[in-house]
Amino acid sequence: MPRACAPLLLLLVVYQAFGQQSPANSPTAAAAAPGLEADWDVAPVLQDIAKNTDKLLPALDRVDARVWVDQGASETYAEQVQLCKDMVKTVSAMARDLAQNPEQLAASINLFIRMQTLDVMLISVEEGVRKYQKAADAQALAGLEAEGSPTRDRFQRYIISLAGAREQDLKVMDEEAQRCRGIVTAPAATAKTIKKK
Repeated sequence: MPRACAPLLLLLVVYQAFGQQSPANSPTAAAAAPGLEADWDVAPVLQDIAKNTDKLLPALDRVDARVWVDQGASETYAEQVQLCKDMVKTVSAMARDLAQNPEQLAASINLFIRMQTLDVMLISVEEGVRKYQKAADAQALAGLEAEGSPTRDRFQRYIISLAGAREQDLKVMDEEAQRCRGIVTAPAATAKTIKKK
């Protein structure tokens, strides 16, 4: 095998073995990728997501869905409020963990999906608060949710850029691996001709 291909094939094996962690994960490579924010720029965004999400918990604690049920509301509201509280804690913890290593694509997508799920559940809870509690409380909850919108949008753009960077990494590595495979599997005469050049 030509010496030029050996390191590339080793890199490809390591890349696949460690959950597709490529050289683009390094801070210098992340900063160099066009459109991709460096991890030290994204970490504070994730910390902000955690802080904004934490603010929802006291507001949800003021929601008394059991009283709603006594007023004829569906039992589902009580379950949704508890699910929202649990999801708030999960999203907050995941965002803080991811802030330590933001370039993890799978973890970023997982966090974003949970954030979206929380948003959908909050809409339903806000409707219940508006109907069975106070419209002002529903508005306050919606306002807290809206506070985090800019950071969520920025995080979404980061995930898209990160996915594009990983896709480009894979494309380059695949092209190089194909080139090396072609050299390694070339007939002996062709390989000798290549060596003479």
